[in-house]
Amino acid sequence: QVQLVESGGGLVQAGGSLRLSCSASLRFSNININAMGWYRQAPGKQRELVALISSGGSTNYADSVKGRFIISRDNAKNTVYLQMNGLKPDDTALYYCYTVALWSTLKAYWGQGTQVTVSS
Repeated sequence: QVQLVESGGGLVQAGGSLRLSCSASLRFSNININAMGWYRQAPGKQRELVALISSGGSTNYADSVKGRFIISRDNAKNTVYLQMNGLKPDDTALYYCYTVALWSTLKAYWGQGTQVTVSS
């Protein structure tokens, strides 16, 4: 019912910045998008939370990205952004967009992922 499309990944040097975007396409207009956010998964590691933002704008960050990453959203466009500054090689991962939407029931949806590679 919800399709997530990410963009903005790429290769950047340590200390650089990238901005990820994720737009949600809704099959039905009465679907309500609740929380939106980003997870990441590095090779050989489990998927981990990066940042979440509620529909009201409350945010939650992983300790490893606090002070460097900023999550924001445009509710009118059903789009979430992740501004990543001060990137480190440890930030290298496949970044997945995530949302929870309500249409009769609450359900989680994932994007296909966008690769972020930080070179040292």
